[in-house]
Amino acid sequence: MIFWGWRHLMMMHFHGGEIFRKAVKQKNPSSCLLWRCCLQRTSGGTLDPKLRAFLEEVTEITSSGHLTPEIKLRLLTPRSRFWNEKSSLWPFGDPYWAFYWPGGQGLSRYLLDNPKVVEMKKVLDLGSGCGATAIAAVMSGASQVVANDIDPVAGAAMVLNCELNNLNPFTILTENLIGTEVDCWDLIVLGDMFYEEQLADGLHRWLTKCVHDHGTKVLIGDPGRPHFVSHQIQRQLHKVKEYPLTESTQKENNGSTSTMVWDYRP
Repeated sequence: MIFWGWRHLMMMHFHGGEIFRKAVKQKNPSSCLLWRCCLQRTSGGTLDPKLRAFLEEVTEITSSGHLTPEIKLRLLTPRSRFWNEKSSLWPFGDPYWAFYWPGGQGLSRYLLDNPKVVEMKKVLDLGSGCGATAIAAVMSGASQVVANDIDPVAGAAMVLNCELNNLNPFTILTENLIGTEVDCWDLIVLGDMFYEEQLADGLHRWLTKCVHDHGTKVLIGDPGRPHFVSHQIQRQLHKVKEYPLTESTQKENNGSTSTMVWDYRP
């Protein structure tokens, strides 16, 4: 697979650190035009035909091997075209959106099983990736859902995933919201975001402000990444649910056997 090998990509995301920060900065300059095109169009649910065709070609539709078989997703799999290609042939930054990470799986499962958590509420899915948790929020009756991911290509993938699940695309924001003033959300959900120390610290400060200023409820999904379990935020968490991971997800995520949903109470 591309990106220095699939397991290497997973381990970088799981363990974080300097290698991850360097990796995400290595973009192919030739991709800039498509990035801008994607950024301009995803909020309206209309994609550039070439970008749509590319994403449909390099991903596989799947609803198995994870915790939410109700949700269909376009993901990179061993049967995908780029699985064994050289990284230089991939025209964008590393596609972290193309994997269904365990924290997101747990959050999505929890929202589907407990629709009253989001019913008739305004929900922000931070670091949305493939958009599965945002999709689960829509399916569970949220009145407004906004997905946020700094990778515009992730936004394009979310539009395709909405279509797969017969949903109108929700609003997708691609700017970095951490540290900014944001709307008054009833609920913020974030999965698999505590993979690097500086990011974890910034998230902690920003989430605390959201709770204190607006009374926002925050749910965090994580399988036990080092920067999460060792962070001071642990003193302010209440475990809501733990889910055993499927065998395939365990293999893909460094042997993690379960994922947890946490309620943040600063």
